Formats: sequence, structure tokens, C-alpha cells
Amino acid sequence: MKILKFKNKQKFKFNKKVIVKDLILLISVGIHQFEKQKKQKVKFNLVITTDPNLKSDIKSIVNYESVINDIKKITEKKHFELLESLSENIFDVIFKNKRIKKVKLQIEKLDIIKEAKSVGIEVVKTKI
Repeated sequence: MKILKFKNKQKFKFNKKVIVKDLILLISVGIHQFEKQKKQKVKFNLVITTDPNLKSDIKSIVNYESVINDIKKITEKKHFELLESLSENIFDVIFKNKRIKKVKLQIEKLDIIKEAKSVGIEVVKTKI
């Protein structure tokens, strides 16, 4: 009699990501006096890597609408002289969610340099 061996189920390594693309808000940001007097269009792009072991149900997902609302609240509160300062405020709020492992954040000023479509920063932060 021959014994048949069944192969083990294949295991996968994967990431789950939440994406916010081209969120454009009118905010107060910049070091120049004219930037402090008038709000400007700023574009946000985020890629949020979550815990891959989370269940895919409404109670355990990272809600992109909440992330957007958090960014709106942060940017409505005050003037930021630097995009770097703004990014740190955004990271502080986003990483309060224990399910979030990594955030790639891109912030661009859209109307500040007439010869350029946009200027800005990109920061990637990972929870250790």
C-alpha cells in the first residue's frame, strides 16, 4: 500500500495598504509673509501599511475617511511654516492607530513656484 502525502497549504507574506491619492486642501503653510496671509492649495498623498494579520471587517480596518478627516483637522487649526512640521503633526495623529505599521506621506505645494507643477516633500516613517 502506498501512502499519499498531501502538500502543506501554501503560506503567503503580504502587506495591506490604505491609499489616499491627490487629496487637495486649502491650507496656511509657508515661511513667506504672503503665505501667512493667504491659504494655498496643497496636495497630500499617503500610502499607509497596516498590520497584515487584521481581519477584513469594519471594526479592524484602517478607515481612509478617518485619516482624511484627521488631516483636515490638523490643517485647519494653525499655520505651519514648514511642510516638515506639518508632516510630523500628521504622523503623530496617524500612528495613534496601533494597526498602522508604516506611512509614506507626500505633501506638495501646487501654486508656489510658477515654473513648477509642484514642490514639496516625501517622508516615510515606520513603527519599530
